[in-house]
Amino acid sequence: MSFEEKRIATALRFGIDANQIPRHIAIIMDGNGRWAEERGLPRFHGHSKGAQMVEEVALHCVSCGVECVTLYSFSLQNWKRPKEEIEFLMGLYALYLEGMRETLMNNNVRLVHLGQRQRLPEEVLNALDGTIEMTSKNSGMALCLALNYGSRAEIVDAVRVIAEKCKNGKLTEDQIDQQCISDHLNTSELCDPDLLVRTSGELRLSNFLLWQLSYAEFYVTDTYWPDFDKAALDKAILAFAERSRRFGDVTDNKPVC
Repeated sequence: MSFEEKRIATALRFGIDANQIPRHIAIIMDGNGRWAEERGLPRFHGHSKGAQMVEEVALHCVSCGVECVTLYSFSLQNWKRPKEEIEFLMGLYALYLEGMRETLMNNNVRLVHLGQRQRLPEEVLNALDGTIEMTSKNSGMALCLALNYGSRAEIVDAVRVIAEKCKNGKLTEDQIDQQCISDHLNTSELCDPDLLVRTSGELRLSNFLLWQLSYAEFYVTDTYWPDFDKAALDKAILAFAERSRRFGDVTDNKPVC
């Protein structure tokens, strides 16, 4: 089924219009550690459980006709966490990136990496590169992992590239506009998110997609990420469908993804 056919089927199930299904959902997956601690478990258990939910949520997005899902997996600021926790997370990422390949291929999903490569262990880079290469020709949903990512660093990197192009005569000052900046971000081949979901009740962006989320609708839930299942995602989509998106205008207007 095409994206449009899936959105129509999902809209019928929800009793809404197909245009009210977000095409790009960005998710800040928060609360893994607290989920574990409230159960008297080490934080590692929360991260493991959270990794399991990634597949469930991603596949549900595929079935709903969502064209892109971006998951905030590990920020540049997360390097401040305890060494043992970071080592566990990196090992988990390597295992997950290799273990998800069959599922991605079976569901025509393309993996995309957002973020820097510096500091990522070799095992993670090898697993990441291998999965990206294997799924590169898939034409279905894009699953974007914001791994070792920070939005301010992304924007700074884009500005440096633009400045270098101007210095070399490849760009002129009057060619630098909003589209130019967008074209030099990690997300240059993606449409901007329609919906941002943040779990665990925190009310902040945490340096995530600051440029790209300019007109996204925000949905915050107290549910911790390890408990954020298909039903929870459906609630977020239905909440999105109730919003009136005007993008600074006085009439409803939906951008083309």
